[in-house]
Amino acid sequence: MKLEHMSISRGYRMAGKVLFALALIYPAAAHAYVGPGAGLTAIGTVVALIAALLLAVVGFVWYPVKRFRQRRKVDTQADPQLVDTPRDRK
Repeated sequence: MKLEHMSISRGYRMAGKVLFALALIYPAAAHAYVGPGAGLTAIGTVVALIAALLLAVVGFVWYPVKRFRQRRKVDTQADPQLVDTPRDRK
């Protein structure tokens, strides 16, 4: 009997989540005026957010690659035989 009660409760929760999601995506007319100052501010905020996210991704990718390249450069300077260059092939 307790299991039936839990499954009904779970069903209500799922229906509530679905209704909430539908209410969020349902378009409603705002009948509001967005002036040029507020519009430009909103556009600038979105552009800044996208730029910050892109720079964060580039930072997480570029700096480990840069560190790897520097470490490899130091390793090859310590032991030049690790690098096979055309000059060495005679």
